[in-house]
Amino acid sequence: MDAVHNRTGAVKLAVLVSGGGTNLQALIDRERNTPDGAPCPFRIELVVSSSPSAFALERAAKSGIRTETVTPSSVLGEKAASASKEEKRCAVSDRILELLRRENIAGVVLAGFLTVLRGPLVEVYAGRIINLHPALLPKFGGFGMWGRHVHEAVLAAGETESGCTIHYADGGCDTGAILLQKRVPVNPGDTPETLAARIAVQEHQAVVEGAELLAEKIAREESVPGV
Repeated sequence: MDAVHNRTGAVKLAVLVSGGGTNLQALIDRERNTPDGAPCPFRIELVVSSSPSAFALERAAKSGIRTETVTPSSVLGEKAASASKEEKRCAVSDRILELLRRENIAGVVLAGFLTVLRGPLVEVYAGRIINLHPALLPKFGGFGMWGRHVHEAVLAAGETESGCTIHYADGGCDTGAILLQKRVPVNPGDTPETLAARIAVQEHQAVVEGAELLAEKIAREESVPGV
């Protein structure tokens, strides 16, 4: 059996999460439900969380998906307390790379993952990691731009539209090449919460479309990094 594919013939993906996992759920639902009869091109083999309390882990477990939690403390132990932010990012990234190789994972979807990936992981999986960002990059990206902070910035800037972006992860923060975007209007009287809710609907569609495109790309390349 080709290492890229599992027994269903679908490309094996890992999904990296940090919170509730609604976008993970959208991916699970796409995988499990094919109303048009067409097989899903991907299968989620592994979910990795940066938080042991992330509800996304429960979603994965309920669907029978293998889970792992990777934090600076779980990797570095007592050294995590004195480690720099960059050292923590590298340690977490290196551990994730070990897990991906162990499971012969072909591609990665960052679905609300709040740790910036660094080091060999980004190099080994170059062109095979996609990230979901809740704004129309290149606007409102970079360090500190996540969740509510993004929507507050959009409203403060007086933007008339916002949305979400699927892009390739390249080791920077929201700097990789854009794969696709979904747009929504910013309505008069919007709050960060109402804007986030409108964008969330588009995020669920975008992350599925992005995962499908990634899986199709990998299937054409027919190999697992480092294997």
